Amino acid sequence: MRKEVYIIGSGFSALAASSYLAKSGYKVTVLEKNDSLGGRARQYKKEGFTFDIGPSWYWMPDVFERFFADFDKKPSDYYVLDKLNPGYEVYFGENSSLKISSKLEEIYQLFEEEEKGSSKHLKTFLDSAKANYDTAIKDLVYQPGVSPLELVNTTTIARVSQFFSTIKKQVRKNIKNHKLIKILEFPVLFLGAKPSNTPAFYNFMNYADFGLGTWHPRGGMYKVIEGMISLAESLGVQFKTNANVEKIITDTSKNVTGLLVNGKEIKTNLVLSGADYHHTETLLDKKVRQYSENYWSNKTFAPSSLLFYVGFDKKIENVSHHTLFFDSDFDLHAKEIYDNPKWPTDPLFYANFTSITDKTSAPEGKEAGFFLIPLAPGIVDTDELREEYFHKILDRFEKLTNQKVKENVLFKKSFCVNDFKSEYNSYKGNAYGMANTLLQTAFLRPKIKSSKVKNLYFTGQLTVPGPGVPPALISGKLASELIIKNQQ
Repeated sequence: MRKEVYIIGSGFSALAASSYLAKSGYKVTVLEKNDSLGGRARQYKKEGFTFDIGPSWYWMPDVFERFFADFDKKPSDYYVLDKLNPGYEVYFGENSSLKISSKLEEIYQLFEEEEKGSSKHLKTFLDSAKANYDTAIKDLVYQPGVSPLELVNTTTIARVSQFFSTIKKQVRKNIKNHKLIKILEFPVLFLGAKPSNTPAFYNFMNYADFGLGTWHPRGGMYKVIEGMISLAESLGVQFKTNANVEKIITDTSKNVTGLLVNGKEIKTNLVLSGADYHHTETLLDKKVRQYSENYWSNKTFAPSSLLFYVGFDKKIENVSHHTLFFDSDFDLHAKEIYDNPKWPTDPLFYANFTSITDKTSAPEGKEAGFFLIPLAPGIVDTDELREEYFHKILDRFEKLTNQKVKENVLFKKSFCVNDFKSEYNSYKGNAYGMANTLLQTAFLRPKIKSSKVKNLYFTGQLTVPGPGVPPALISGKLASELIIKNQQ
C-alpha cells in the first residue's frame, strides 16, 4: 500500500514538495484554504487587467531549471520566459534615474560613468559574488538545516570571514557614489533584512541580479504556478481548495493521527505544512509545539507590504517593467521597519508595469500598475492609512516621472498587513518570512522536521533556506527528501 501524505497549503514550496513526493510513490493530497491554488502567488483579474498578487520578480532561473529537470522537464515545457532589458530602473530624484541593463558590460560602463574607477571594483565584487553563488547553490542552500556541520567544507571555510562582515561594509569599502551603493544594496532586500545585518556572503544576490538577469514569464508569475500544478497533477497529486485545516491531531505518543478540515476529521499519519510555520504550530496542542510565542517575537521578520493593484486608462511613461523609487532616506525607512516599527515617514517604494512588456496583462492602450511599500510587520492597518499612502506615493510618482496619472486610475485594490494575516495566516502579517540574518541562517532557522511530533514536517520561507521564490522551490525539495529518508 502506498504511503499517504497530506500537504497544508499550495505555495511554491508545497507544490514543489508535492511533486517530489508523488514521484517517489507517495499518494499526495494538497489542502488549500483559499479558493485558488498558489499560496501568496495568486492572481487578481478585473476589467481585462491581470495582476500577480504576490511575487513579481523572476530571478535565479537556474534554480527553476534544476527543479523541472528533476522531473525530466524544462521551464519552457510550461511557460515562456523573456529576459528584461532593462532588468529594472531606479529613480533617485526628479528626472534622475538609472536603468540596469541586461548586459554586464553595459552595467560596468554605467558604473564608470557615475563614479570613475568603480567598474574595476564592481568586477572584483562580482567575481566574489559569483564564487559565493556557486558555493551557495552547490553546497549550502540544498542542505536541510539539520546540523551545523552542513556548512563546513573546504569552500565554505575559505569564505568564513564573509559571514562575519556585512553587505553594507563590503559594498561601501570601495564604492562611494550613493546611487551605486543603493543599487548594490538593493538585492539583499529580497532576503528580508537590512544590508547592515546581512552577511557579506549574501552578495551572491548581486550575481543573481547582474550576472543572471531579470526575467518575466509571459502571462505573469502565475504561469509558473500553473506549470507546477500541471506537473504535480501529471504525477498523481490531488488538490482540494476551500479546505481549511483547523487542527493537527496527535495521540498520547505524539504521533500525527489526523487533520481537522472544515470541521471534519481526516485520518493520516504523515503531514507536511507549507503554511506559515507559526500558524501551523498553533494548530497543535501547546504541549507539542516546538517554539514558544517568545521565540517568535524575538526573531527578525522580513517586512510586510502595502500593495496596490491599479488599472490605468492610458500608457504610463518614463518607467520600466520594474521600477524602484529610492529618492527618500533608505536608512530612515529601514529603521521604521526593523528598529522602531511604525508607518514610514517618507517610504521607498517599488512599482511594476508588466503591460509594458507583456500585452496580456492589460487591455490595449492601458497599463497595469503594481505598487509596493515595505512596512514593519504587525503595525496597525486601516483603510484610511492605506488611502493616505496611496496618495503619498502617487504624488511622488507624478513628480519623479514628470506626468499626471491620478485622474487616469480606473480602479485600485489594496492588500496589506490585515490581508496577509487573513489570507495566509502570516505571522504579524509579514510578506516574506523570516529574515536571513547571521543568527537566522541555515541550521539556526526553524527546523523542517518537528522535534516534538512524529511525522510532522514543515516547508517554506520560515524554514531553510529562507525567503524568496527560488528558496521556496529548494525548501520543497529538502522537506520531501527528509520525509522520504525518514520513512524508509
